[in-house]
Amino acid sequence: MPRGLFITLEGLDGSGKTTQIKRLAAWLEGRGLAPVLTRQPGGTSTGDRIRELLLDARSTHLAPMAEMALMFADRAQAIAEVIRPALEAGKIVVCDRFTDSTEAYQGGGRQLGSQAVLDLHRLICGNLQPDLTILLLPSLAASLQRARRRNTREEAQTGKNENRFEQEQDAFHRRVWEPERVLPIEGDLSIQAIHERIVEAVEARLELAPAPEGPHENSPA
Repeated sequence: MPRGLFITLEGLDGSGKTTQIKRLAAWLEGRGLAPVLTRQPGGTSTGDRIRELLLDARSTHLAPMAEMALMFADRAQAIAEVIRPALEAGKIVVCDRFTDSTEAYQGGGRQLGSQAVLDLHRLICGNLQPDLTILLLPSLAASLQRARRRNTREEAQTGKNENRFEQEQDAFHRRVWEPERVLPIEGDLSIQAIHERIVEAVEARLELAPAPEGPHENSPA
């Protein structure tokens, strides 16, 4: 069976990823395609426990290397439990964040460097790469405002505060993206305008003949 399509969405907290993932999922379902939706950190029972530790504002003394190791532990579990089985079954996987976020936040924001992130991705994740990455880059001020409003609402409802990474969001602006894989959508566009850009990019990928697994996943060296 041909390998499925792996789509990731990246961007600042408050950039609108959740809204666009819901819209993309509805668009795919309307065409008879049932996407598998997941997120990182999280998306599995183990990953949700790691997410709670990583994003909790009370996790104040987490060493940068420990933080990155937890990110990759979560990712390895998600690949084994959710992403790889879905792709091998020929399904479309839509993931909220992937290794690009780790390269931006831990590689850039924590100054651990891109090479350490890429080495861990190769060794732990088998170098699994998305077929398409949508990068949402609205203005930093607008993103922060939405993120803080969301975090305040969720903290009131659940008692959890997940705003630990807010101060490092500009790391995304320093990241060097792969133009053949990453579609950046910059500026404070309307929800509908962003959705239309995403749909156009996904349609282009769906029209391509499914690629074999080999070019997307390389065995660890």
